[in-house]
Amino acid sequence: MTDASQGWTALVLAGQRPGIDPMAAHFGTEMKALIPVAGELMLNRVLEALLDAPQVARIVVLAQNTLQLRAHSDLGWAVGEPKITFRVSGPTISGSVLGAVEDIENGLPLLVTTADNVMLTPATIAEFVAGAGASDVSVAFVERGNLERAVGPNKRTWLTFRDGAFTGANLFALTGAGTFNALRFWEKVEADRKSVLRLAAHFGPVLMVKLLLRRMTLRDALAAAGTKLGASATPVVLSDGRMGVDVDKPEDHALAEKLLGAARG
Repeated sequence: MTDASQGWTALVLAGQRPGIDPMAAHFGTEMKALIPVAGELMLNRVLEALLDAPQVARIVVLAQNTLQLRAHSDLGWAVGEPKITFRVSGPTISGSVLGAVEDIENGLPLLVTTADNVMLTPATIAEFVAGAGASDVSVAFVERGNLERAVGPNKRTWLTFRDGAFTGANLFALTGAGTFNALRFWEKVEADRKSVLRLAAHFGPVLMVKLLLRRMTLRDALAAAGTKLGASATPVVLSDGRMGVDVDKPEDHALAEKLLGAARG
């Protein structure tokens, strides 16, 4: 393991769950990471942002079919870039990240993001790394009002707490020994991530009731969840409201193209 003075390892989740990915099928590609947004592959946009961030020393692209990614003509530059390596992922996201942390030289601190996080910029990476602090796990969020000021009314998965509504920004910092506890715990519950009741069985009814009644702030909720995970956990609320936009649906793709086109113009 290492410390942040030696630079962060960035892990880019570029795989997909078993079966046909609906977004990839919609855009005529075999992998979601290879969908173009505003004329450039989603994966390329994320890799370029990470390469331009001085905090990032190395990048690992994690996917089930790394051969297909490496063979794509628009990713030839990444194959030849010494800071970027490709790693075959396992059957679960959490298990794959855990394997990467354990196997990669200088595994921690680890910055984790996704190939569809196309609004990522070096400035946001710097902000997030600065805010990560000393917790084992830090999670990026965007506040609802900030997102809507940046992109307009938008359908997202909103998590409502005493201090407001937030959505995740697909950016995580894994920095301490508790990382291993958190990933092992999440590997057990990953299959239940879409069911509030099943998740409640893992985290306990008291915490879930407090969350449902909005008696906790975002920071308090993550701290309490971290206690269950066996790791300290803290949120980092980002200033760029666009970071709440990832490309999960065709409507998200259209919005991302509009935002990126406006930025380019």
